[in-house]
Amino acid sequence: MGFDARELTPLLVQRTVIAAAETRSFTRAAIVLKQVGGQTVSAKTIERVLHDVGRELAERRDADPKTGDALAKCPESPPDLAVVECDGGRIRTREPGHGPGVHLNEKGWRESKNACLIRAARQTFETDPQPEPPACFCNPKHVAKIAETEALSVASIEPDPAAAADPRSSEPEGLIAAADWRPKRLVRTVLASIACSNDFGKQMAREAKRRRFPEAKAKAFLGDGLPWNWSIHKQHFREFTAVLDFIHVLSYLFLAAKAVHERADDAWDQYLVWMRGAWQGEVAQVLEELCAWQTKRGEPPEDAPDQDPRKILAKTITYLGNNEDRMNYAEYRRNGLPVTTAWMESLVKEMNYRVKGTEMFWNDPEGAEAILQVRAAALCDDERLANHLACRPGCSFTRRPKSPRLTPEKIRS
Repeated sequence: MGFDARELTPLLVQRTVIAAAETRSFTRAAIVLKQVGGQTVSAKTIERVLHDVGRELAERRDADPKTGDALAKCPESPPDLAVVECDGGRIRTREPGHGPGVHLNEKGWRESKNACLIRAARQTFETDPQPEPPACFCNPKHVAKIAETEALSVASIEPDPAAAADPRSSEPEGLIAAADWRPKRLVRTVLASIACSNDFGKQMAREAKRRRFPEAKAKAFLGDGLPWNWSIHKQHFREFTAVLDFIHVLSYLFLAAKAVHERADDAWDQYLVWMRGAWQGEVAQVLEELCAWQTKRGEPPEDAPDQDPRKILAKTITYLGNNEDRMNYAEYRRNGLPVTTAWMESLVKEMNYRVKGTEMFWNDPEGAEAILQVRAAALCDDERLANHLACRPGCSFTRRPKSPRLTPEKIRS
């Protein structure tokens, strides 16, 4: 009947894994199984089952596409728009083999890698469908929150009603509504791993090929300023249009404006000018003004603190200068491409819900990799986790693999 050593039926394994993937802990998963499903499974058993499934998912993720063992079927047609986004995350690990409890290893917090590959629909336009930035980017409190800083007394800055108004209200008649230009998500595929960026890039490339992304009519690769993002783009997605997340640009410009002006009102006005310039693709002009301020203030000394205005200016100039060719936002909008990593940021929050928390510690690397694989599969729109569980040994119409024959040599080894 396909029972394993723990005497769990295939259906109970399926329920166990899904509960473990969607709840905050194995203990909570055990409670859900008992209170909702009427089945008693210990948290330790749930953890062991999840590790088994996570290992299986990793093997199928890395399988040769020619073997037909991929996690999802190849789509019948390529997408109109293929969007690839990636970002780093954090997961706390401990030394394995020390029993229950917290045994931090030398690495402690490990960087995890996350990626979403999205099949999307888009519209194209002869002119920029939204030449003015969204109202939220013209709201002082909202922008300060985005920039994650409280150094500026936002309460002292009253938003200009004209600036904070919906930019669509001043659009000429007949221009498409600003919200309508954005591409629409159709199918999302999720990848996550604690592998190095080189190996993770290969995982992304394999998944993109399986999803027929290289054949898409339009292709976009989005990321922030992390060097490994663009190394993956250069090595595996060179034909994809590189787009720097505009939210990060906004944050740098906000901090730079504060660095060059003492008065809050002047800083806000300066930010609006620079932010609009970047939004409309006039990055060269923004860089020129920033460099002029750097010349006026002087270069930061080597031991300058992070809060030194000269250092903030220098970091902003470096960031924009290194990414200038990825900031033609007006053209991206005309082609119906996304200009922010909103899809990625949303995914990171969904991943962190299950894998990151002050009370969460994962064995390094088995436990950490297993939960990342299961959670990523659960967040895919193609139901790959449910499909994988349905074809595991012991499930209906699935032949159980033969056990390898033991030979004297194998026994001695």
